[in-house]
Amino acid sequence: MTTLTNVTDSATAKGEQTRELILSTALRLFREQGYGKTTMRAIATEAGVSVGNAYYYYGSKDHLMQAYYDLLQDQHREAVEPVLAAERAFVPRLTGVLLTWLEVAAPYHEFAGTFFKTAADPKSPLSPFSDESRPAREASIEIFRRLVEGSDLKVPAELREELPELLWLLQMGVVLFWVHDQSADVRRTKTLVNRAVPLVDKLLRLTRVPGVRGVTNDLVGLIRSIKP
Repeated sequence: MTTLTNVTDSATAKGEQTRELILSTALRLFREQGYGKTTMRAIATEAGVSVGNAYYYYGSKDHLMQAYYDLLQDQHREAVEPVLAAERAFVPRLTGVLLTWLEVAAPYHEFAGTFFKTAADPKSPLSPFSDESRPAREASIEIFRRLVEGSDLKVPAELREELPELLWLLQMGVVLFWVHDQSADVRRTKTLVNRAVPLVDKLLRLTRVPGVRGVTNDLVGLIRSIKP
């Protein structure tokens, strides 16, 4: 006899499959047609669901993009596990986390270029700095927190507290460069990561030098004064 629990579980599984289908279809159309030209109606048609059903799961294209942000962070978090488990030295840990993000995001590189105009608008809910993007942003910062806490890097405690968010901002700079990188296999972005990370490591280790500590404290004070 079919129980209410079985019916509920089946409906939940079917709903999750529909949600995933709509998202994957939307991402494909965003890559093929661009974010601006893709409509919810087109997504629903391609996914084989009603427009009402598409809006039931995702209230707008913005909601679809937030789901994409969350998906990307989930994939990145899973992909960095081997790096964080195998390395303790700061340079290979940071290099691995940044390069892993490039690998995870690679299928969306062309789409990122067309989408960038929307995400770059400070008032857009799709900005990586918006309140709507907070869950994905905090998930990414948490990766950098684990990176720092499990590394051999020694810096002043005040700077160490702020470092995960600063490294996330570094990743945002890499992402911006990546969006505009048209070199084969984004070779220039990978070169940027491989050469910039050792410089970051050297600068961070200098913060323990007595003559630099005062400047470090001033920098931390500046960061905390402008944070929202």
